Amino acid sequence: MLKNDFLEIGGKKFKSRLLVGTGKYPTFKIMAEALEISGAEIVTVAVRRVNLTDKSQESLLDYIDTKKYTILPNTAGCFNVEDAVRTARLGREVGLSNMVKLEVIGDPKTLFPDTAGLIEATKILVKEGFIVMPYTNDDIIAARKLVDAGAACIMPLAAPIGSGQGILNRNNIMIIRELIKIPIIVDAGVGTASDAAITMELGVDGVLMNTAIAGAKDPVLMAEAMKQAVEAGHKAFMAGRIPKKLYANASSPMDGKIN
Repeated sequence: MLKNDFLEIGGKKFKSRLLVGTGKYPTFKIMAEALEISGAEIVTVAVRRVNLTDKSQESLLDYIDTKKYTILPNTAGCFNVEDAVRTARLGREVGLSNMVKLEVIGDPKTLFPDTAGLIEATKILVKEGFIVMPYTNDDIIAARKLVDAGAACIMPLAAPIGSGQGILNRNNIMIIRELIKIPIIVDAGVGTASDAAITMELGVDGVLMNTAIAGAKDPVLMAEAMKQAVEAGHKAFMAGRIPKKLYANASSPMDGKIN
């Protein structure tokens, strides 16, 4: 780890820049093992898809050490502002967190965000004291409006949720990174370790993923690979890559000079 290098969101500092979801795993036990080896400190939980009240039934929360992980409730499955706000409030009321990964989905097929609704919901929740982490399109205009609304970070998609296509528009992500001064966490679309490394090499602050790990043939091994990829990509960005050149440039100069 680089010295004094942290991901800071809502006044909290995290060593890991990999955020991990909890859905789609074959078993809760495998999920717990994957979370452990990933090194993640922030774990997302879909409020509408988890048992929060019936203590007689098994829940994925039984497999997550809340002393070790920061729970990030999310509003997955919400298609309008009212549902998203209500779901965020429920997550806080049952003691999950005042942090929320805010999703307001605009289309059931693509699962692309409804950015207008997202901005409206962000304003409402920020006023109520939430630390809002909005999932949005890779759109600089929407990102700016979310910053103005009080978002704690911006979470642009790399590709459609669960598609595994990797980062489709590097330019947009790079523009958002350049012009937005709060943390940028790329969310959705990562498929494998190289996708995660490439994303981090763009200079973003973190990557959130679920399906890429949970849907792998070996989720635990993939979680380890993603941890290493995120770390490698971040270190590569911090180190500064060499510029691309059209022609060869000998690594051992003929004149004996060092440079």
